[in-house]
Amino acid sequence: MRANIAATKTNLLRIKKTLALTEEGHELLDEKRRLLIAELTSIIHIVDKLQRDLDEAIAKAYVLVDRATIVMGRQKMETLSAAIDIKSSINISSRRVMGVSIPAIDLSINENAPFYSPTGVSFYTEEVIAKFKEVIRLISQFAEKKIALLRIAKEVQKTIRKVNALEKIHLPYFRETLKYISDRLEEESREAFSMLKLIKERLGR
Repeated sequence: MRANIAATKTNLLRIKKTLALTEEGHELLDEKRRLLIAELTSIIHIVDKLQRDLDEAIAKAYVLVDRATIVMGRQKMETLSAAIDIKSSINISSRRVMGVSIPAIDLSINENAPFYSPTGVSFYTEEVIAKFKEVIRLISQFAEKKIALLRIAKEVQKTIRKVNALEKIHLPYFRETLKYISDRLEEESREAFSMLKLIKERLGR
């Protein structure tokens, strides 16, 4: 496949310039693709670890809840849960990695003194509170990295499509067009040379 354009020196120079720009763009996109895939691979490992840590923390937290409930009873646990004053807030900012907006989640946990008497309260209670605070922190970290993973994966797909389009469509198109124009100009040059030589021979006679 090639462009249906006149084989002129002007068009030859124009196609050469376009081809050079397309090749440069292909190199840049291919490098971006490699860097994005490297970043994606790194984040996948982080997300997998955070997922395991989060699952483990949640499981341990509910084991502690069960133990505290066995010791103190469900009603006592419900009363204590209403008396605990812990609030969490998040601040979301962003940074850019190779054109991709990546979130940065800053978690803040504000804990006020509990409004209950420590009398008759199991030591498991403090462990439950500490473990669920850890769960909240892990959730914020997991959310940050999972969103980054999804956005980078999407950008990788877009970049791969662009690289493939350049490799399979645009670069072959411009290279074949350039070859066609070059061959035609060379052929016309040979014809002109042959014609000039023939004219000189006839004039010589």
